[in-house]
Amino acid sequence: MSSVSGVSSALDQYQIKQDVSEKKELGKNEFLKLLVTQLNNQNPLEPQSNGEFIAQLAQFSTVEGVEKLNSSMSSLLSGYQSSQALQASSLVGRKVIVPTDRALVDTSQSFKASLELPTSSSNVYVNVYDKSGAAVSRINLGEQQAGNVSFIWDGKDASGNLLPPGNYRFEAQASYNGESKGLYTMLPANVDSVTLGGSELTLNLAGLGSVPLSQVQVIGQ
Repeated sequence: MSSVSGVSSALDQYQIKQDVSEKKELGKNEFLKLLVTQLNNQNPLEPQSNGEFIAQLAQFSTVEGVEKLNSSMSSLLSGYQSSQALQASSLVGRKVIVPTDRALVDTSQSFKASLELPTSSSNVYVNVYDKSGAAVSRINLGEQQAGNVSFIWDGKDASGNLLPPGNYRFEAQASYNGESKGLYTMLPANVDSVTLGGSELTLNLAGLGSVPLSQVQVIGQ
């Protein structure tokens, strides 16, 4: 009976002869077969030491654990993708609030939005511009406390004429610390569709284009 002492184990020989270009994987079943073959062919006069046997059993346990981990991760990923798809389908057609200065406005109804005021101000206002860049209206909010400040535009110009639906830009300003400063505005937009894939959902908003879900401040009806 041939001895395996002083030469590579059956496991080592298998790994060395592996064709790397084929990218074969050694699973737990193959590992166990190799281990049993090695035990059957060892020299009874020079049996494998307990330490070597325990080490190989530990390798087998590791291989099995990795397979179970891969299976669990695959299940988790599948569940995450299903959750994304469900979340995406529930967002289409709804209105969201995002930090932007532009919006597609239906002037036949009141346009409700908000701005972020970092400190109290005696004079807060919002200028409205049409798609050509011309100023069409100003919303005077007067004195306001720091925080989120809501405002409404009725869709009319400075003369009270109803403007056509379309894209408008909103420029919020406030007077504090002796000067006038620009403010961030939070405007509503309709979700036309949702793009899956990547680390998060991407919302395709009417009049704005693609926006990551993480930028959404509020999800409405």
